[in-house]
Order: sequence, then structure tokens, then C-alpha cells
Amino acid sequence: MSTSAETELKTAPSPPRRRSAMKWLLDAGLRRNMGLILALVLLAVLGTVTAGDRFADSNNVMTIVRLAAVTGVVSIGATFVITIAGIDLSVGAILALSAVWATTLSGQAFADSTSWIFMALTAMGVGAAAGLVNGILIAYGKVVSFITTLAMMAAARGLAEIISDKKTQIITVDGFLETVGGNLFGVPVIVLVFVFVAVGGWVLLNRTTFGRRTFAIGGNPEAARLAGIKVERHTMAIYALAGLCAGIGAFMLMARTTTGSATHGTGLELDVIAAVVIGGTLLTGGRGSIFGTVLGVLIFSTLTNIFTLNNLSLSVQLVAKGAIIVIAVLIQRQLAARQSRT
Repeated sequence: MSTSAETELKTAPSPPRRRSAMKWLLDAGLRRNMGLILALVLLAVLGTVTAGDRFADSNNVMTIVRLAAVTGVVSIGATFVITIAGIDLSVGAILALSAVWATTLSGQAFADSTSWIFMALTAMGVGAAAGLVNGILIAYGKVVSFITTLAMMAAARGLAEIISDKKTQIITVDGFLETVGGNLFGVPVIVLVFVFVAVGGWVLLNRTTFGRRTFAIGGNPEAARLAGIKVERHTMAIYALAGLCAGIGAFMLMARTTTGSATHGTGLELDVIAAVVIGGTLLTGGRGSIFGTVLGVLIFSTLTNIFTLNNLSLSVQLVAKGAIIVIAVLIQRQLAARQSRT
């Protein structure tokens, strides 16, 4: 090879390196959710200023994440529902029904004689079944999702009260309490479950055909149908998935409280919808963000923790949450209007 050719090869620019999948994921998440990250940072500063070391303590930080875990898991399922322009008002009641059904005396006796996993599977099975009922009525019965899930909210809560006789059921299965209610490598197991569900939800929504069909149905269900997507079957699966997430949240809450009660999950619908909307998922469908939902859950959990440390009433917390939801929806409308103009 000639000297001039060697020089040309040495001076030629090297081909750009492909970024790793993890680096791409982090960059994309930071760009799209910078506002949420900034809000979370500002809340951390506010908590440190108003509550001092009580807020900044590592145990308190872990408490915030533990409290966010149950709401976070249920919100992952709700993200899929809202992405297809649906709504699910029944997740709190389904969580309660799943928890009560899994903690009956006969269920706990069977779990004692076999494995504590039976209780977790029962909770998830009941949640998925209730979500499937929602999905069938909405997809094939053509009942509006608001009405369907409102009816399920009443029915599931009532059935939970009947099963438990309106009494709190104490969990006595030591294996369940020690495993799900314990720590793994210093991290609460329910937090690890939250992380696992969040990662799984992100992959399902952003890296699979199931996710692409979810976005397509949310954007234009008729166009999705003409493209060959079985809209009814997919919608049914989405609501079953939301019910499954409520069931997972149920056994997490069971481990955290050591009880199963018909009052579990009361008002959870507000927190879930708020977290999903704050996270950037459009109520009109077609756009959803699992990473944004996780940030939204952490924002509300941090806000609640700050209110608690500063002895502010629950009423003030509800007013603040309501205001945040309205602001988030207004921002979404502005963004949607800008996108339609471009």
C-alpha cells in the first residue's frame, strides 16, 4: 500500500459507535421527562428545607419508595388502559377484593400446608379475572369504560365486604410475611417487585408488537382495525393486564400491612390516574410513558411524605393533588394543540 493511501486511511474519520441500549434509554427518558425530573428535584429540596434531616434520612427515602411501590405497580397497568383512551375506576376495589380473597382462613390454611406463593397467585388471579370481566364488557359488550369500571368498583368492593364480613383478616402465614414483607440485599421486596413490573411494563409497551398495537388503538381504533389489529381482543387483554397489576399490588399491600381488608385501596383510583396523567400519558389516547408514570408516582409519594412530616392535613393533600391533576391536563391540551399545528 502506498504511503499516501496509508495517510488517507489514518486521517479518515472513524465510524460512529453505536450507543448501548441502556444509554439510549436513559437519554430518551431524560429528554422526554426533564420537567418531571426537575419537579422531583424541587420537591426534594423543599422537603429538605422544611423537614431537614427527617426528610433527607435514608430510612425516610426508602419509606417514600415503599409507599410508592403499590400505587406504582397499579399505575403501570393503568398506563396501558389510558394509552388506548380508556379509563379504569375499579383498580382500588379490585385490589381490595384480591387481598380479601387471598387472606381468607381457608386460603391461608392451604398456603400454610403448601406454599405462601398460593396467596400471591390467588391475589393475581382474582385481579386478572376481575380485569378480564371489565375488558369483555367494554370490548364485546360495547359498554363505556367509565360505566363498566364504575360498576366494577361498586361490585368488587361489595363482594370484598361480603367475603370478609367487613372484618380485617390478619395474615398468619409466616413464609409470606417474611418473604414478601422482608428485604433482599437491604432493599424491601415490594420495592424490587415495583422495579420488576416497571421494567417489564416499559419493555412490553415500547419494545413489543403488543405495545405498538396499544399505541395504534389509542391513536385511531378504526385505522387500527383496518390495519388488521383485533381491537376488541386487544382491549380485553389490556383491562385484564390492569386487573393483574391490581392483584400484584394487593399482595404487596398485604405484606406491608399484614392484613387483608375490604377497605384496602380506597381512593387509590385518584392517585393512579393522577400519576399516569402527570407522567405524560394522554387521556385522549395514543401516547403513554411508563417512565413518566414512575416519576409521577414518586412525585406524589414525595409530596405526601413532605405533608406528613410537616403535619399538614389530609384535606390539604387532596386539594394539592386535585390542583396538580388539573394543571397536568391543561399542559397536555397545550402540547396536543401545538402538535396538531405542526
